[in-house]
Amino acid sequence: MTNTTDDVTTERADSAPSAREGATVEQLEQEGDIAADYLEGLLDIADIDGDLELDVRGGRAYVSVENEDADALRLLSDPDTVQALQELTRIAVQAQTGRFSRLILDVGGSRDARQRQLEKLVDRAVARLDDGAFQASLPAMSSYERKLVHDIVADRGLTSESYGEGADRHTVIRRG
Repeated sequence: MTNTTDDVTTERADSAPSAREGATVEQLEQEGDIAADYLEGLLDIADIDGDLELDVRGGRAYVSVENEDADALRLLSDPDTVQALQELTRIAVQAQTGRFSRLILDVGGSRDARQRQLEKLVDRAVARLDDGAFQASLPAMSSYERKLVHDIVADRGLTSESYGEGADRHTVIRRG
C-alpha cells in the first residue's frame, strides 16, 4: 500500500517486527513521518523546494529529498552535509519517539553518489592487494557506509572486517 500526503510518499510493507529489535514497520513509518516533518521545516526555512519520499526497508526508515532541478539541492547533497542533516534528523526523531533511530537520509541522490565513491575506494584497495599487499585498510566511516563496503567487498569475492571504536571504526579488506 502507498500513502501519499502532499508530496510525501510512504511505501508500506507488512507489520512484522523489523531487523532492529522491537521496531515494527509502524514505528519505522512513524520515524519517517517525524523526519519528513522536521526536514520540511528545514527546507522551508532555507527556502529550498524538495519532494520527500519515505520508505521502510531492512529495519530502517529511509527518507529521500528530491528535486527535478539538481542545482536546487546542490548545497545540501554534499556527503558531509547529508551526514550532518541525517544526525540532526535522527535526534529530532529520537526526541519525539524516545527510541534510537537508524534513519537513513538521501538528498538529491547523494547515497547513490556515495555508493559509487565507495566502489572506487574498494577498487583501489583491491588493486593494492593485487600488487601484493596482505590487507588494505580504508578510512574511518559511518556504520552505514561500512555495511555498503562489506557488501561491495563480498560481491568482489573478498573478505572484510571492521576494526576500531567510535569515529575511528574502519574496514580492512583481505583476500579470502
